[in-house]
Amino acid sequence: MRVMVTGGAGFIGSHIVDLLVERGCRVLVVDNLSAGREDNLNPGAEFSDLDVCSRRIIPLVNKFKPEAVIHQAAQVSVPRSVESPFNDARVNILGTVNLLEACRLAGVRKMIYASSAAVYGEPEYLPVDEKHRLRPLSGYGLSKYTGERYLELYRQMYGLRYTVLRYANVYGPRQDARGEGGVVAKFIDRLQKGKPPLVFGDGRQTRDFVYVRDVAGANLAALSQGDDQVLNVGTGEPTGINKLAELLKDIAGCRGKVEYAPRRRGEIVHSCLANQRIKRHLSWQPRWNLEQGLKETYEAASKR
Repeated sequence: MRVMVTGGAGFIGSHIVDLLVERGCRVLVVDNLSAGREDNLNPGAEFSDLDVCSRRIIPLVNKFKPEAVIHQAAQVSVPRSVESPFNDARVNILGTVNLLEACRLAGVRKMIYASSAAVYGEPEYLPVDEKHRLRPLSGYGLSKYTGERYLELYRQMYGLRYTVLRYANVYGPRQDARGEGGVVAKFIDRLQKGKPPLVFGDGRQTRDFVYVRDVAGANLAALSQGDDQVLNVGTGEPTGINKLAELLKDIAGCRGKVEYAPRRRGEIVHSCLANQRIKRHLSWQPRWNLEQGLKETYEAASKR
């Protein structure tokens, strides 16, 4: 199978590429390396250094003629979407439309689209299912939701199939400690510098942490299942930030006390995604529990 992966040199995208190559797919990675890294590139995949907003993506897709496109490339920082809404919309909306046009012209059969729990906004109930009201609290959440609607439109107008995957808090090897939402990576970075985790707020806030290799598996499952579905990708289990910090301290052998700083403005207190629909439509469920995933993540970070 021929598959193109945008953002395939990034945190999540590179794990997807690894699985695709492992399964014998011919893979083209499209990444401008603004957030991705060259050392994340799988040598078994082809690579094009290109921005998804570039019109050159149209002849590129037409030449490679993928059967499916897995669209991971995005502007993923909530603060940056507030500071620079134009750039957020340029990458996440116009870049997606540009890619959809390339897919339409090349006769691509399906697109798998990385969306986010940010489309829901402040949860009205937990766990949040796909029927939850959508009230994004940032340009990022709005731009990801707009991409979802464009996929629906291209399905109606041109027959391009899709699966939307709304990610919970993804963590794992290759996550940048400087990246948005990478609390696990940030805790590990501090621990490896001999410092205890720094928690913003009282640490009682909760998140749904899903391991990156499970997320990659969901993307591969969507290649052949889940047509025209919007699916949450999460564990369905909330984890307190204080608990996360203590688990990582144990793994690192840190005896120092967790440090605390004032809570950041605009941060949602609790978040957890229901995953019954993805289990039904993709026959998918998380394989890594939190302790296993954290150990693998810490070990991988120690080797880099």
